[in-house]
Amino acid sequence: MSAARTAVRRALLYVPGSSQKMLDKSRGLTADCVAYDLEDSVTINRKAEARSNIRNFLEQPRADGIKECAVRINAVGTGHEADDIEAVCNAPYLDTLVIPKVNSSSDLKWAADFINHKRTFTGPEESSPRQIKILALIESAKAISNLREICETAAQLDGLIFAAEDFALDLSLTRTPSLTEFLYARSAIATACRAHDLPSTIDLVCTSYKGEEGSRVMEEECFGGKGLGFNGKQCIHPDQVAIAQKAFAPSEDEVAWAARVVIADAKADEQGRGAWTLDGKMIDAPVVGKAKRLVSKAEACGFDVSAVKEKWKGQEPE
Repeated sequence: MSAARTAVRRALLYVPGSSQKMLDKSRGLTADCVAYDLEDSVTINRKAEARSNIRNFLEQPRADGIKECAVRINAVGTGHEADDIEAVCNAPYLDTLVIPKVNSSSDLKWAADFINHKRTFTGPEESSPRQIKILALIESAKAISNLREICETAAQLDGLIFAAEDFALDLSLTRTPSLTEFLYARSAIATACRAHDLPSTIDLVCTSYKGEEGSRVMEEECFGGKGLGFNGKQCIHPDQVAIAQKAFAPSEDEVAWAARVVIADAKADEQGRGAWTLDGKMIDAPVVGKAKRLVSKAEACGFDVSAVKEKWKGQEPE
C-alpha cells in the first residue's frame, strides 16, 4: 500500500443552506473545507430554498480563505437526494459532496453513479468535467460492519466522517466527556481509511463551543482524535475552525524535526547508511517515511518548509 495522499481537511465546517446570511458570512472565513448543508440543519419545507441558495452561492468564485467547497446532501432513500445532487452537482465551484448515513456499498454506489451521470460541467479553467469527490458519513453499527466494502465502492471516495450523535442513537448510547463509548467505532474508521489509502478521516462534532470551556473541550477532543489517527474534525461553529486547524497541523517542533531527518537522510543515503542516529535516537526507513509525510502535510498546511530546511541544511547523520 502506498503512502496516503496528503489531504487538508483539518476542519470541516457545516453552514446551513437555508440561511443566506450565514452563506454570505462564510465568505469571510479561513477554513480547509466548508460543507454547505442540505440535511440536518434544513427543515423539510426549506429544502428547495436551500438548494437554490447553495447553487447560486457556488456559481461565484470561492473566497480566498476557503480551500474546498462541499455540500452535504440528504441521505439516499429520503426522497430528497436526487433533487439535491441535480441542483448542485454542476455548480462551477463545487468540489465535494458529503453523503450522510452511508450504511452499505449500495448506498454509496447509487450516489456515486448518480453524481457521475449528472455531472457534465466543465470548470472555469478545465477542458473536461472535474470528478466530484465524495466524503461518506458513517453513522450506524451496520456502516461500521460494512467499512471494507464501503471503502472499496467508489473511485471518487476521498474519506470517511464519523457522526457520533446518530451512531449513539443507533446503539442507544449516552455520550460522555471521555468519549470512550465511541472508541471502537472511531478506531475502526481511522484504520479503514488508512488501509484503503483514503486521505481524510474526519472525527466527531464537538458539541461544546461557547466560551473558554467550549474551546478547552474542543482542543481536548481534537488531540484525542488525532491520537486515534483522525486528521480532521467536523465543526458546527466558526470559532471551532481555528482550534481544529491548529490541532491537526504539525507543530513547529515537528516540522523542524522532520526537516532535519529528511536532510540528514539524504546525506546518509549518499554515505550508504541505511540506519543512523539523530539526537541519540535511531533513524531508519519507517521514521524517514514519517518525516517525509510530515513535511508534505506541513507544506499543505501553509508552513514555509523551505525556510525550515534552509535553517537545518547543515544537519548531518550521527
